[in-house]
Amino acid sequence: MGVVANRRSVMTLFSGDNDVYSHRVRIVLAEKGINVDIVSVDPDDLPEDLIDLNPYNSVPTLVDRELVLYGSQVIMEYLDERFPHPPLMPVDPVSRATNRLMLQRIEQDLYQHFDVVLTGSEKAATKAKKEIRDNLVMASPIFEQKPYFLSDEFSLVDCALMPLLWRLPALNITLPKQAAPLQAYADRVFARESFQASLSEPEREMRD
Repeated sequence: MGVVANRRSVMTLFSGDNDVYSHRVRIVLAEKGINVDIVSVDPDDLPEDLIDLNPYNSVPTLVDRELVLYGSQVIMEYLDERFPHPPLMPVDPVSRATNRLMLQRIEQDLYQHFDVVLTGSEKAATKAKKEIRDNLVMASPIFEQKPYFLSDEFSLVDCALMPLLWRLPALNITLPKQAAPLQAYADRVFARESFQASLSEPEREMRD
């Protein structure tokens, strides 16, 4: 940690190499080309720095000078405002609110089930996987309308969704043919230079 502290220019991200919420933040950092020190955190061996900084001892945790932030959505929105180019949220209040609503839908319809897959019983995990699959299939037609999630521009909504889509094979979730628009969207965004740059080694190995 001493070496990291000595190199620390402005920002440090405490990140889990296989953590879906940390992955969201890493995509934003890569998309904006932000210079940041990424400290890989082993959940079974938390660094003292993180324990001192974050009362929840959770990742992702962002340190920007005297500011300490945790919670992926809080960090993502902060980074978008702190480094406005390229913008990942629209400027007008109505569109921003719509994007935040979409982020909330992603949490409710997908991530709360994803968390059950990781932590629940086998029966609960099986049911949660079905919920994820069914919700993605139901949402698939909207990806025929625009190149990104209900938008012509890549946004925080895409940053929030992509880490889960990347993990579908690792969760043994296979999308049916009627989800072809969603699959095409995923393949298109996975090919983005920023997405490839955001991947940790364990994440890259999920699809090797």
